[in-house]
Amino acid sequence: MYDLCEKQKIPYSNCRKWILAQDEQQHKELNRTHEFAKTIGVPTHFVPLETARLREPDIYAREAVLESPTTGIVDSHAFMSYLEDDFLSRGGDLACHTDVASVTPLRSGSHGYEIETTTESGAVPFVITAESLVNSAGLAAVPLSNSILPPNRQMKPYYAKGSYYSYSSPKPRPKTLIYPAPTAGAAGLGTHLTLDMTGAIRFGPDVEWVEDPKDLSVNEERLGRALDEIVSYLPSIKREKVMPDYAGMRPKLGKGSAVARGEGDGFSDFYIKKEPGFEGFVNLLGIESPGLTSSLAIADMVYDLLYN
Repeated sequence: MYDLCEKQKIPYSNCRKWILAQDEQQHKELNRTHEFAKTIGVPTHFVPLETARLREPDIYAREAVLESPTTGIVDSHAFMSYLEDDFLSRGGDLACHTDVASVTPLRSGSHGYEIETTTESGAVPFVITAESLVNSAGLAAVPLSNSILPPNRQMKPYYAKGSYYSYSSPKPRPKTLIYPAPTAGAAGLGTHLTLDMTGAIRFGPDVEWVEDPKDLSVNEERLGRALDEIVSYLPSIKREKVMPDYAGMRPKLGKGSAVARGEGDGFSDFYIKKEPGFEGFVNLLGIESPGLTSSLAIADMVYDLLYN
C-alpha cells in the first residue's frame, strides 16, 4: 500500500499506532496481541513508558504501550479515485445508481451468471451475463450471497453502527493513532483516537448493534460513555469540545470479538471464499473497516482463487 501511494502520489501518513494498557489485566491482553502479531508477521513492540511520555506527553498509559510501527492512514477518496481510474483505463465498466435485482447461476455457474439490474429511474431491467461473479457488495453482500446459495449455506447479516465524535480545540493534538487495550470478546476496538490527513483528531467508532444498515443517525446518548473512555487515555481533553459528528456502518458475520489473538477468541475474520458447486463465484463477506486498506491484498487473493 505504501509503495502504491508513493508511486501514484496518493496522500498518506505512516503515523504509527499505540495500544494502551492501564492495568495488569490490560497488559496481559497487550501481550497476547503482541504474541499473535508475531505469528502473522505483523511487527509490534513495546515502548518504554518514559519514552512514550516524551513522544506523546498528552497521552496517559499507566501500565504499557504496544506500538504498531507500520500502521498509517491514507486519503481514502484519493485512493478510491485511483482505483476507479485504473479500473476504467483497463477497459472496465462502472454502473453507478444501479441495483442488482437478482443473480441466476447458469448450470451452477459453468455457463456463467445472469445478473438482472434495475436503476433509480425505474427503467426496464437490464440483464447481463458474466463468466465470473465476485460478490463485494459490502453491507448487501450477505443478502446477495443468500439469494444464490442454498439455505444450508446461508448466513445472517449483522450490522454494527459506529458513531464518531469531532474535536474542535487545537489542543491536545497527538500525532499517533491511540487505541485502548482490547477487551476480550468485544465487537469493537474501543473509542479510539484517529487522525485525518490534516492532523485533526476525532474519536470513534463505538459499537451499536442495529437491524437497519441504512440507519446512520448519530446516537447522542452514547457521547457520555465515549467521553469517559477518551478521558482515560487523554485526560487533558476539553470535554465540551467533543461533539457527535457522523456514523458509519460495519457489515459483520456475528457479534464476536473484533480482535484476533489466536484460536478460541471468537474472532470473525473476513470471509473470502470460492464457493464450492458454483463455478467462478467468489464471496467477500464481512469486509468491514480494514477492507479499504486491505483491498489490494484481497484483490490478489480473489485473482488466485479464480485463475490459479
